[in-house]
Amino acid sequence: MPQYHDTLQELRQPTRSLRHAVPDTWASFLALHEAAMADGEVPARLKEATALAISVARQCDGCIAHHARAAARAGASPGEVAEVLGVALLMDGGVASVYAPRAWAAYLEFSGTAPSSDDGG
Repeated sequence: MPQYHDTLQELRQPTRSLRHAVPDTWASFLALHEAAMADGEVPARLKEATALAISVARQCDGCIAHHARAAARAGASPGEVAEVLGVALLMDGGVASVYAPRAWAAYLEFSGTAPSSDDGG
């Protein structure tokens, strides 16, 4: 069930429309995104995993889908993503107990990683 692929697909047209309505603003946002997520002292895969954890705290399913896909593409391992989501749970508590599993499911969907038999699901 490609739920998070569907989320990104649903956002494609309205995002494109807004990007055309505010091209300078959108270009500036994209430049910031590229600079912030580039490999540096912290590798891009961990930056994307961190953004995924922040998406949990912000309760944003669109952000979860985007950063789960980006973390998977950047090579974040299941262990790295799970541990960073554990930090989100620590920092955000009960709400993160709902959104962290959503982020985990999104990462598994985009990474093609099968859940383990002890995932509690």
